[in-house]
Amino acid sequence: MRWLIIVLAASLSWSAWALDLQQAKQQGLVGEQLNGLVGVVQASSEVKAVANDINRQRLASYQDIARRTGTSLTVVQSRAGQLNIERTQSGHYIQLADGSWRRK
Repeated sequence: MRWLIIVLAASLSWSAWALDLQQAKQQGLVGEQLNGLVGVVQASSEVKAVANDINRQRLASYQDIARRTGTSLTVVQSRAGQLNIERTQSGHYIQLADGSWRRK
């Protein structure tokens, strides 16, 4: 029983160390793309996992908006991408139309 408590405590503390979107942006590991999704600037398995999780959530939200408004998913993503880039903090990465990354 004691080992179970130790394992549970260790797994809970690990989640506190896990990289989140804001940290990844601050570290220059991810950036905002024109399609409304997060793109990986510097790849690692943890960064890719964060980006994939965020993108899965964003796509679900975009699909819901498209369905409710009768708009295509492409249009919703494009508008979301513009808004996300506009709201990106100075010093964080954004993706340009040619696919390159630059700090805002």
